[in-house]
Amino acid sequence: MKNVLVLGGTGFVGRHTCEKLHRDGWNITVPTRRAANAARVQHLPRVTVLEADVHDTGQLLRLMAPQDAVVNLVAILHGSEADFERVHVELPLGIEEACLADGVRRLVHVSALGVAPDAPSHYQRSKARGEEVLRGANLDLTVLRPSVIFGAGDRFLNLFARLQALAPVLPLAGADARFQPVWVEDVAAAIAACLRDDGPGRRSHGQTIECAGPEVLGLRELVQLAGRHGSRERPVIGLPRAVGHWQAAFMELLPGEPLMSRDNLAAMSVPNVASGALPGLDSLGITPASVHAIAPTYLGPRNGRSQLLHWRQQAGR
Repeated sequence: MKNVLVLGGTGFVGRHTCEKLHRDGWNITVPTRRAANAARVQHLPRVTVLEADVHDTGQLLRLMAPQDAVVNLVAILHGSEADFERVHVELPLGIEEACLADGVRRLVHVSALGVAPDAPSHYQRSKARGEEVLRGANLDLTVLRPSVIFGAGDRFLNLFARLQALAPVLPLAGADARFQPVWVEDVAAAIAACLRDDGPGRRSHGQTIECAGPEVLGLRELVQLAGRHGSRERPVIGLPRAVGHWQAAFMELLPGEPLMSRDNLAAMSVPNVASGALPGLDSLGITPASVHAIAPTYLGPRNGRSQLLHWRQQAGR
């Protein structure tokens, strides 16, 4: 039985990943600053939750010592340029150094579609630099680049469903932005597949894999889908670029995590779709699920189908 360190294991994708790895028989270590954040994975057999700061080099080295593999899911969507640099560049550098110091060679790093050194947003540029840091190391690295990720508990379709329950119309910046949304279960399955020693998992070493669903949809279409399967569908009014910029700037001033930032808006100016030049989920034996098939199972108040899907997933463990 092998050991894996899952950084970001308490997050949306992390919880699903831990479930997949548990089924594959891994011993899983999930570090978190507060153990209470790990309530959704603590119940899984073979999951050990440790309070730790992964940005601390010494703590990261101690976490790495007994591991055979590492999964890095740590990311932020909002923050300053320095925040993006710390999470998306400095942390991968720390992971690389800790892996090499402790002889851990297998690393699955989750990045994002649309990353490039000259991309329009801090998020995309910092993600690209993080990939380059890891590619320069002597590691068995697989990079996964997902499009926007949806699924029960997401902060994407659920957010737009809630907004349409409150507002008679929805003014929307970046309404024409294009995405290829991918189900969280498919992303988690891809991570688990990459860590297997045979078949597609072994072939994934050294590859960058694009994780995308079967459809390309505009943001407006996704918002309408969320409303239709949530509480109610409202008219969506696409905002001109300048007005959208000011809307995002205003949202950044509100307390809490912003619904939209100017950096998010800049990122959406680049289509968040698979290039087709790199392997996709099919290279791992995964047929991606459609957002049209999955979204109705969890959107909307007290949706009974959401519980049914949960039971089906539990039965498949």
